[in-house]
Amino acid sequence: MAGLWSLWAQSSGHLKVGEATRVAGARGAVVEAKIPVTVDAGFHVNSNHPTEDYLIPLRLTWTSLGALESGPVTYPAPALEKYEFADKPLSVFTGAFSLKASFKVSAKAAPGPGIATGKLHYQACNSNTCFPPKSADVSVAYQVQ
Repeated sequence: MAGLWSLWAQSSGHLKVGEATRVAGARGAVVEAKIPVTVDAGFHVNSNHPTEDYLIPLRLTWTSLGALESGPVTYPAPALEKYEFADKPLSVFTGAFSLKASFKVSAKAAPGPGIATGKLHYQACNSNTCFPPKSADVSVAYQVQ
């Protein structure tokens, strides 16, 4: 099973993005993809709204949408945790969680398959150090009906 996971996961510095759910819809439909994310044990990533200005937020951006139009991304509720390097608790994500990306199928989309691609930007930290920001690839397969 570990070999299978490595085929479907994109790893980049203490964070892995799993295979997103495939979406399908007719022109004009709103569809939502679930994107699984796992942060290595002993590490955290800053939430999409960090408590300090100097911290890099978790942010999903799209580089190519094909027949989809980007909508809002829903992030899980963050945890507030206290770390040695910070004076006050930080807003973070740990362990396994999912992002939900909403799309609208373009009114001009031709029927058929496609793939939307993007980047998940983040800053991973352990209990006493934050590492340089990184990005992991994200892809969402879709079918225009």
